[in-house]
Amino acid sequence: MPANAYTGTPDRPGPVFSPWTVRGVLALDAVVTAGNGLAYLVLAGPLGRLLGVGRVTLLLLGLLLTGHGLVVGALAARRPPRAAVEVVVGVNAAWVALSLAALAVWFEPTAVGAVWIPLQAAAVALFVVLQLAALRRGGGRG
Repeated sequence: MPANAYTGTPDRPGPVFSPWTVRGVLALDAVVTAGNGLAYLVLAGPLGRLLGVGRVTLLLLGLLLTGHGLVVGALAARRPPRAAVEVVVGVNAAWVALSLAALAVWFEPTAVGAVWIPLQAAAVALFVVLQLAALRRGGGRG
């Protein structure tokens, strides 16, 4: 295998799904985010009861997450500009902060919700860390 088969070249980017590349982290983020959003949309009633979060709130969050996942997936499909990735990082960081604030101030979750909300915030925080690390390694594109 040639030396550049894994990392790619400017005219032929490397693998999309490597978690060590900007595109790979974005792709993973897109799959998890859109999947979570679709679950909230399709199962808003049962998940709302399980988590102690209102059905309408989950529907709205589902729309937001599904849309965000699609945008992030579109970025992962090409060599995204650094500024676009930085916006994704900022949105993800805001999601973490708002999730924890909603847990403390607004939501009255069930025991499952009290575990799920910080758990999903931690997963998104991990995406922030991985995306920033990939940006540093990748020099800003791809």
